[in-house]
Amino acid sequence: MDHVGTLVDAMTRPDRPLVLPSVMSADMTALGSQLGELGVAGARVFHVDVMDGHFVPNLTVGPDFAAAVARSVVPFGGLVDVHLMVERPGYLLEAFAPHADAISVHAEADPHVHRLLGEIRRLGCAAGLAINPGTPIDFVTELIGSFDYVNCMSVNPGFAGQSFIPTTPDKVARLRAVLPDDVWIEVDGGIGLGTLRDARDAGGQWMVSASAIFGTDDPVAAYGALAELAG
Repeated sequence: MDHVGTLVDAMTRPDRPLVLPSVMSADMTALGSQLGELGVAGARVFHVDVMDGHFVPNLTVGPDFAAAVARSVVPFGGLVDVHLMVERPGYLLEAFAPHADAISVHAEADPHVHRLLGEIRRLGCAAGLAINPGTPIDFVTELIGSFDYVNCMSVNPGFAGQSFIPTTPDKVARLRAVLPDDVWIEVDGGIGLGTLRDARDAGGQWMVSASAIFGTDDPVAAYGALAELAG
């Protein structure tokens, strides 16, 4: 099923940035109930981090987990954003696409990322180009027209709970200045009450938050506070 139109229509409103709960920090023994409660609170896009222990020094989840997230959130209109932090992400696209609405692949992970972005779209998902903190935005500008969103990492990828890199808002602002209006910017890592506003004001539209939501005693209240701050 083609999800791109749904995402572009519903998620790129510049006056309403969204907070994306990153389920890497969720309670895996209560995943369905946690996601359902967040859905009631207004969450609509859920971020799934996939790590292979090679591209990043951590190992997380596979396609079956993404399918479980989709089963939990689709009934209330939720969408699934899969972030592939893996070497050779092209090998995994067909496995994840049936359970995803959007998939981002890293510019640094494959020498043929232009081809991968086209494949993501062919599979019916919105195509995202993820860039590490040290990757210059010139790499992004060369590929404009090939992706629907940019995932600007605001931490070094691999682990939840890291501190937001202070230079990220400047990078987001420079991205916003060169990207078409219909391309949205995801800011991923270290997003909390103390950092979300700067990321938002710089032009970020999707704010990915893991431990600031699921690492609290009340994830629903934490999400609500972030969503209110996002606007």
